[in-house]
Amino acid sequence: MKLSRVVITGVGLTAPNGNSLTEFRHNLLNGVAGVERIDVRYMGTQLAGVCHYDALKYQKKKEVRVGTRAGSIAIYCAREALADSKINFEAQAKDRVGIYIGCTEHGNVETENEIYNISKFNYETKYWSHYHNPRSVANNPAGETSLSLGITGPAYTIGAACAAGNMGLIHATQMLRLGEVDLAICGGVSESIHTFGIFAGFKSQNALATHEDPKKASRPFDKARNGIVISEGGALYTLERLEDALARGAKIYGEIAGYHVNSDASDYVLPNPERQSECIQKAIARAGMTTRDIDLVNTHATATPLGDIQETQGIRTVFADSPDTLVNNTKSFIGHAMGAAGALELAGNLPSFDDLIVHPTINVDDLDPQCALPGLVLNHPKKAKRVDAILNNSFGMLGINSALIVKRFVA
Repeated sequence: MKLSRVVITGVGLTAPNGNSLTEFRHNLLNGVAGVERIDVRYMGTQLAGVCHYDALKYQKKKEVRVGTRAGSIAIYCAREALADSKINFEAQAKDRVGIYIGCTEHGNVETENEIYNISKFNYETKYWSHYHNPRSVANNPAGETSLSLGITGPAYTIGAACAAGNMGLIHATQMLRLGEVDLAICGGVSESIHTFGIFAGFKSQNALATHEDPKKASRPFDKARNGIVISEGGALYTLERLEDALARGAKIYGEIAGYHVNSDASDYVLPNPERQSECIQKAIARAGMTTRDIDLVNTHATATPLGDIQETQGIRTVFADSPDTLVNNTKSFIGHAMGAAGALELAGNLPSFDDLIVHPTINVDDLDPQCALPGLVLNHPKKAKRVDAILNNSFGMLGINSALIVKRFVA
């Protein structure tokens, strides 16, 4: 069976260093990081990637108050993606639109807040918000988006830890090819900086980044890296079958070429480089490519001492015969946006198809020799000879791995 070609026709995002693809890309090419200090309940001042988008651009004050941060981010990104796609959304059959949003976790923020609030009233449950249940269900970000846009097709979230952003695009591609929908809004969102539990969990693992300069705290591959910067954000895309995109004369950012998802089945937290390598290799095979066809690899590397080494070991093994493949990392600019990470990181690299410039990994003052790769782009952008295929790595806790390949669209 010949599968439909699926293409990206719109991008909407908010990141700690930009609220549109144009702004995000500009800051990635100019070394502008988006990490700052915030106050975290029970934990004091912490480093975080904070988004500063205009929530009221697409929502009323009451909608923001009643809803969730993740839902608000999703609504902003979805509407920005639709606007960017220039699709006639009013004429679109709303039951033929699907929403597939990757999310690391959802509901912790709302539950923590409600418990904190009723603690002021001797835990009297009459003060517990009646909005709590719809706020905290796992499908909330997609559900809030469907309410905002009047979409009556399938709308749900995909839980895949920090691989969730990639998974949103992968699942949307599958649904389009199955003919379940005609337009997919997909990607990933995260509200993680609003829950102290995330910070406490990583701190208990000695995995929270520290640095006197917040902008330099996220430093994958550097010898002095000391942990993760937790971030919020979102990136959603409009995906369409190629024939539909061509019929309306849409701008095409790129074409979904291949993907693979697998599991480590070996540890709750520690990654398995062998399974990661296998995931990358099978994505390349599904795309009908070889390693030499991959021009750019965006790494998942989170700036943890062991995780970065294991991922680069895997990349070194897979791309041993492809020394010209360039490698970069986006978390050095924005921290780890959890469920949004893969989707945001892909977005930042898509313009490379047009300008042939690869954004760097910043904050690498002293490269760890165990993380050295021939094509690693450090601290300054690099002009590439060719960018026809981008491999986007996203891996998550409990051993979920995803690799997504997007290629330059050629009719």
